[in-house]
Amino acid sequence: MTDQAVGAGDRPPVAVAGALPPDGTAPAGGGLVGRARELAGLRADIRRAGLDTLAGRSPLRSRVLLIAGGPGSGRTALAEEFARQISADYPDGVLRARLSTPGGEREPTERVARELLEEIGGGAPPGADEDELTGAVRTALAGRRLLILDDAADPGQVDALIPDAPESLVLVTARGPLTGIPDVRPCTLGGLDAQAALELLIRYAGPTRIACDPRAAESLVERCAARPAALLLVGGVLAARPEASVAGLARQLRELAEEEAAAPGGDDPRLAVAFRLAYEELPPAVARTLRLLVRAPGGVADAHTAAALAGCSLATASAALRDLAARGMLRSEPGSAASPCYRLPGCLAPYLRALHQAEETPTEARLARARLLERTVWRLRSCRAAAEPPGSPARERVADLPRALRFSSAPQAAAWLDSRLPTLLSTARAAVRDGTLDTQARRLVTALARALMAHRGEQGAAAQLYPLHELVLAVAERRGLPLEQAAALVNLGDLDAGAGRAGAARHRYRAALDAARAGGDARLTARVLEALGDTYQELGDWLRAADWYGRALQLWLSRGEVPHQARLYAALATARGEAGDWDEALRHRRAAAACHRRMDDLPGLAGALSETAETQQRAGRPEDALRSWEEALSCARRAGDLRLQAAALFQSADALESLGDPAAARRRRATAEALLAGRPLTAQGTRGGAPRR
Repeated sequence: MTDQAVGAGDRPPVAVAGALPPDGTAPAGGGLVGRARELAGLRADIRRAGLDTLAGRSPLRSRVLLIAGGPGSGRTALAEEFARQISADYPDGVLRARLSTPGGEREPTERVARELLEEIGGGAPPGADEDELTGAVRTALAGRRLLILDDAADPGQVDALIPDAPESLVLVTARGPLTGIPDVRPCTLGGLDAQAALELLIRYAGPTRIACDPRAAESLVERCAARPAALLLVGGVLAARPEASVAGLARQLRELAEEEAAAPGGDDPRLAVAFRLAYEELPPAVARTLRLLVRAPGGVADAHTAAALAGCSLATASAALRDLAARGMLRSEPGSAASPCYRLPGCLAPYLRALHQAEETPTEARLARARLLERTVWRLRSCRAAAEPPGSPARERVADLPRALRFSSAPQAAAWLDSRLPTLLSTARAAVRDGTLDTQARRLVTALARALMAHRGEQGAAAQLYPLHELVLAVAERRGLPLEQAAALVNLGDLDAGAGRAGAARHRYRAALDAARAGGDARLTARVLEALGDTYQELGDWLRAADWYGRALQLWLSRGEVPHQARLYAALATARGEAGDWDEALRHRRAAAACHRRMDDLPGLAGALSETAETQQRAGRPEDALRSWEEALSCARRAGDLRLQAAALFQSADALESLGDPAAARRRRATAEALLAGRPLTAQGTRGGAPRR
């Protein structure tokens, strides 16, 4: 649950204990309403000596403060206001993480840790497990940082993320106590005091209406049990209906409360009644938009999300979101002023889910999800295209899209991708979990992966690509698509290998091999066989590496694909050489060189001959090595590649020195240096030495 600030019509946005202003600061015209006692208590808790200090020990971890309260009590807003007040004491920054979904489900600690590392900027190893990720978070949070953990589902979530830094502070919001975490005293929230509750109503309804009927205003507060979320909803109704009397609204609340079916679902009858009153005041189109927002991934929506779900224009969706925020039914996300983004309060989610189920048919709900996925795919394609050069195919494909779906520059697209990444990942996970729109889900995952690689590069996006490939794998397994399954497993194996987990990579590649063979794709099978060889080479098991390379080579030979044959012959030569089988290594080196001759690839041939010479040198055949380097030098000259020529000269100089001709070696090095420096060569400098016998 999140309780954050809203504006009411043309009044200034109200920051209450249950409302965070859009920019995270106190608005003009007032800060947090009420909670002065709780704020003072939290400050005193920071100054209080901890158990470690009282026992004469140095504290090893950060102090943990807890704000406990039920949905709608304003715990998130109090945490944000307290963080604003003390932020100067934590110059290394304030970080935030939500530990529960709007529906109340526990967020996996691994996912929370990844998002924190992403926010810090340190990144996370792709495919890392929970212990590795939480350890990285605790290390990265060293210094004077303030960490806000919102809506903790259980103490284990919090304990895993507490930094090993006594000078930092962890501020947690939860429904109840954090049993098992020592030295934590909860700041428990109830309703607002009467004066603060009336002040909140005044900010929405204006002072005149409240002053004209103070008893009715007190009755409203009593009907809402002074709960911030309920008061926000009632205040939103007063703001939207300037002609309505406070007494009339109090009478409506009383009548609704007397009905047995006051509101669907929920665990707070006062909030349920306030929600029903506010919901029935909404225009039909706005009410439907609100119902459909329960389908917004992570409970976060911008105008594009709302337009896709409701099937309306962007302008209509934007106006609906502003109206809902003004009525206290949505909370403005901090830092989203340029592209307004809103969060559905968790305390309202049960009522909206019940309304969605009752009033939207399965067909309409599925169509809304399909529209959302389709619009997100095109936004991601536009995001990727913005990183491409003008005139590229990617840009041409999105050129005819409406302007609202396109990005004007690469920085704008990258900023959108960074700010929306948690929501985009949540969209992809929800689409795959749903299982009814797998084709669109696969397109979404592919578009997100390509956008990430376009803006961050493959290495920079590795941590985010790993879960995306896992989603592709889940869909492929569910749909019985062996080739897509194999491709996803190969991608995961590559990321495991890049992160140094050779054992995990090997298991991925083995599974990929079975899937590729089941799909009858010889090229993919050869690719997997080669990857297995690379994995065993990384593990230093040269004989097994050579075995897998040999199997891959047989497939490329059967298909007559010479470039792949050249690469595999070279890999086999390396593996055989490291295993000490120099005759086999040299045979494969010559075969690789022969492949480059067949392709008329002079630079490749020069490189293959140089590798042959190196193998001969390591095998104790310096005279043969010198002849191979001479041939490599000749190929490099014919190719006109100065760097290849210089490399061959430097390497052959080493061979000449080992054969006892240092003068010739010096001439070759001088010639190589002249080539690299662009100086003209002397006749003497181009002559090589002959091996002495």
